[in-house]
Parts: sequence; C-alpha cells; structure tokens
Amino acid sequence: MAWKIRFSPQAKSDLQKLDTQEAGRVLKFLNERLQNRDNPRELGEPLKGVLREYWRYRVGDFRLLCRLEDSIVTVLVVRVAHRREVYK
Repeated sequence: MAWKIRFSPQAKSDLQKLDTQEAGRVLKFLNERLQNRDNPRELGEPLKGVLREYWRYRVGDFRLLCRLEDSIVTVLVVRVAHRREVYK
C-alpha cells in the first residue's frame, strides 16, 4: 500500500530554503523509500515528550518531522531542518 506524502506550509518553506542538492535528497527519500512502504514506521523513530505525536526521519544531517495519519494513509511532513534546529 503506497502512502501519500503531504507537506505543511512550514515544511514547504523549509524545503525551499535548502540548497537544490539537499532538497533533492529529501524528496528522493520521501518518494523512493518512505512512500512505497507498507509501514513507514520501519524507517523512523517516534519522538518523546511534547512532540510524541510526531515521527522523526533522518536524511543525512537533516531531520524530517512527520505526522502519520493512518486513517487516510498519509505522511504529513511538518518540518524539514538541520538536526541542530529541527526540535526548537
């Protein structure tokens, strides 16, 4: 079952701020590895504390914060940022 990938307005903005090569790596990860999984939780890790509703995916030095919406089979990318800045 293929999962749909959606971006929040913040994630779209974050992605546009990345250089072309890094943005390409992020999109390639989402389209080739995450979207075609039966269970996208296999590649990520759940966050803890106040961010516990989100999942984290690593793409080099960048992190993707996502919300997995099982009822509509969608991965909502909420944030894309360098690992130093993503949790702020």
